Formats: sequence, C-alpha cells, structure tokens
Amino acid sequence: MPYSMTAFSRATGQTAWGEVTCELRSVNHRYLEINPRLAEEVRRLEPRVRDTIAQYLKRGRVDCTIRLQQQDAPGGNLDVDMELIGQLVAVSDRVRGRAGDIRPIGVADMLNWPGVVRAARLDEDQVGTVAMECLARATGQLVEIRQREGQRLLVSLREKLDSTVTVVDELRRSIPQWQDSFRQRLEKRLAEAKLDLDPSRLEQEMLIYLQKADVTEELDRLDVHLKEVSDVFEQGRAIGRRLDFLMQELNREANTLGSKSNDARLTQASVDLKVLIEQMREQVQNIE
Repeated sequence: MPYSMTAFSRATGQTAWGEVTCELRSVNHRYLEINPRLAEEVRRLEPRVRDTIAQYLKRGRVDCTIRLQQQDAPGGNLDVDMELIGQLVAVSDRVRGRAGDIRPIGVADMLNWPGVVRAARLDEDQVGTVAMECLARATGQLVEIRQREGQRLLVSLREKLDSTVTVVDELRRSIPQWQDSFRQRLEKRLAEAKLDLDPSRLEQEMLIYLQKADVTEELDRLDVHLKEVSDVFEQGRAIGRRLDFLMQELNREANTLGSKSNDARLTQASVDLKVLIEQMREQVQNIE
C-alpha cells in the first residue's frame, strides 16, 4: 500500500509555563530529510526528535517545528528568596540598633528589593516531556494522513495503469493490420512507378523492412514492466523508488515505439503511452 509524502499535522499540549505546539510538514524528497526547528527550551531534544520521526517515515522532507508559547507566570510559579529576606531583616535590625528612630523595613519594601521575588525556573524536563508527547501524536496523525492520500493516489494510478495496458493490448492486436497496410502502400507506389521487380526480391526486402520496424519486443517489455508495476502496488509502503525506476523503463520503451513508427496508428499509440506514463510518473514522485 503506497503512502503519500505530502501531509501536515499539528498537536498541542499544556504546561505550567505555557502551551507547547508541534507542527509537522512533509513533502516529496528522494530520501528522508528531517529539519527540526525547536524552541530554545527543548533544543536539547533534537536527537530524540529525529529518531522518533525516522521510526515512522522512510522518505520525504519533513519540517518539524516545536514552539513554547509562554504565558505570564501564575502566583504559584513565583519564587521568594527567603535567605535574601533574612539578610535584609538582619541588616534592618542592625541599622535600627544604631538609629532607633528609623522605621522597620516593610514587607512591600522587601518584596520590591531586586532578586527577592523572581519567576520560578522553567522546568525543562516537564516541557520536554509534553513536547515529545505532542511529537508522537503529530507523527501518528501525519502517518494516517499520508496513508489516506496514498490510497487516493493508488486509485488514480491503477486507472492510468489500466489505460496503459489497454493501449498496449490494442496496439498488439493492430500489428497485422498496419503491416498489411504498409505492404499495400508499398505495392501501390511500386505499381505507380511502373517498376518491374522480382517478386521474391520484393518480398525479401519487405520482410527486412518489417523486421526493422517490428515492435513486438518493445510491447513484450512493456507488458513485463506494467505487470511489475501492478505487483509493486501490492507490496509494502516504501515503494516510490522502485516505481520511479519502472516509469523510466516504460518511458524508454514508449520512445522506442515512436522511433520505429511507420504508421499513424503506431505514432498515436506511442504518444498516448507517453502521456499516460508521464501522468503516472508525476504521481509516483509523491509516493514514499
């Protein structure tokens, strides 16, 4: 079952320091290329991010973005430096011991003192855990989307494959007709030219020409490649490279048919084949 390489997924998670968002975008690529863009708070997780994505995907360029949208720290996330407050109180008492008329330092004064109250240090372990959970969910969604898109691609590819097989079959059946047509055209031209040629020599030359223009071998190879394409459709998910190679082989045979053409029907069949093969090739470029 083929998988598409194009998809987008998004997952979010909540921490005490804000919302974590993980976004994955994948497009077609010859190999698996992972491009992480991580928030500073989770940058250390890049090796784990790469490993996680590589476990699920085989091909494609994957952009992974993980952001932390920090929010104002709630009261529970404020730290008070009690040691510093103790030092302030001790200093205040010493000063008042020397000058008793100075009022004691107030609570508001202590809380406003630089360094007494500060935002709690962000828990990178907790943020990292939530980030990896978001990545796991986003990756699972991405795989599901790529699978659904791959199923749609398979339907379209099968339709074009069936059309290609039909063209090849019709062409094979028409070979005796265009050979007879060529024979008749040649005999007519010779008659019009009033050339008196030895019948056996004429037959020999005609056979040589028909052998050079024979496309049976190309049609046989087309049949083999088309059967292989159909078989590959039934294999596992990482089949894009094999299909791409088969499209090149099919196109080569279609070009050879066109180069041997001496009949309008053969020329048209060659064009039809190349159009269908190119349409399949464009879709195959997006298969994992």
